[in-house]
Amino acid sequence: MASSSEVRDFKIHIPDEDLADLSERLKRTRYSNDFANDDWRYGYNTKYHRELIQYWIDEYDWRDVERRMNELPQFRIDLMGVPLHFVHVRGKGPNPMPLLIHHGWPWTFWDLRKVIGPLTDPESFGGRAEDSFDVVLISLPGYGFSSPLTQTGWNFWRTADLENTLMRDVLGYERYATAGGDWGALIAQQHGHKYERDVIGVYTHFPAQMSHYLPAHPDQPEGIRYDPLLGLPAATEYTAEEAGWFERGKLFVERESGYGEMQLTKPQTLASLVADSPAGQLAWITEKRYFWGLAERGVGTEAFERVWPKEDLVTTAAVYFLTNTGGTSSRYYWECRGNPWTPSHDRFPVVGVPTAVSIFPGEIYKPPRTWTEKYFNLAQYRIHDRGGHFAPLEVPDLFVDDVRTFFRDLRS
Repeated sequence: MASSSEVRDFKIHIPDEDLADLSERLKRTRYSNDFANDDWRYGYNTKYHRELIQYWIDEYDWRDVERRMNELPQFRIDLMGVPLHFVHVRGKGPNPMPLLIHHGWPWTFWDLRKVIGPLTDPESFGGRAEDSFDVVLISLPGYGFSSPLTQTGWNFWRTADLENTLMRDVLGYERYATAGGDWGALIAQQHGHKYERDVIGVYTHFPAQMSHYLPAHPDQPEGIRYDPLLGLPAATEYTAEEAGWFERGKLFVERESGYGEMQLTKPQTLASLVADSPAGQLAWITEKRYFWGLAERGVGTEAFERVWPKEDLVTTAAVYFLTNTGGTSSRYYWECRGNPWTPSHDRFPVVGVPTAVSIFPGEIYKPPRTWTEKYFNLAQYRIHDRGGHFAPLEVPDLFVDDVRTFFRDLRS
């Protein structure tokens, strides 16, 4: 490990007084009046909110979750001005491939826990030893334990620069593979765009263009028509086999993207709300997870909790609240528009390294294959019949199989 003196072992330990303060705040939660909202048409449902808060107070055990988190080898390093938290698990196989995996918002590193074992120790999970990976997983700058963040400018493309430095200069890998969804997809794609010589391949399960959230699209492939209002490939780009895909993206933009506009424009206002209230942080995150994938799993909290158990919902909110990163994680959006991405080259495909794309039915946006084939150096393309935006947690078996299969042919 290069520069090992800069890398410190890290264990998560929230002080007892912080947990006591959290508990007292939860007990004093003031609930909003809510009526005619059994179907969540007005947004987050207060009856369910009460249920989650009571679970958090009476049943949830942070220390047990913390203990399980600490079973992963974790590290911290001050890198490029970021107090960076990362997981680094060595593979058990003859020639593990370095693999950089990612979370997004409103995720934490813990949402990737189910895929780490099968990727690093495939034989123990019914796989082949020769498919093993060294897995590296960071907490994004300003998220969770990569805090406190005190610098501006941190967004997805700068995170790719940070990770390239981590992988090559700190961990000593000459080349590496990468995978991700949500913001992690854009980060992984930026690696495959800017660092072609360093990257073996990219796996993305949220194949969005890097000019996402920007008014202009310098990475728009020639011959692809765009919807002038949505800034997405037009409905005419979709085939009969992709029926409903355009409408899914349109629905998200029109009805589910308000949170993004808030975080793109006034993240510090939001920070003032969630920093003071763990209940508010829980509501802000849980509402997104309820609606993303609603059409596929079915209406109601019973169906919701088959995908998102209460422990996972509360753990995510707890990490954001206890690290006070609700605001800095929201700034990641502001910095995408205020510190915009620009192409490192004008070639197509935009992502020049071999790329695998997976489409999950519950994804919030699914681009047409006409666009995908021009944007990526497409080497693997799969359409799944289950799973959604949070695929590594929802359907870890599919995620792992996608990654193993794709990178198998790219091993030297």
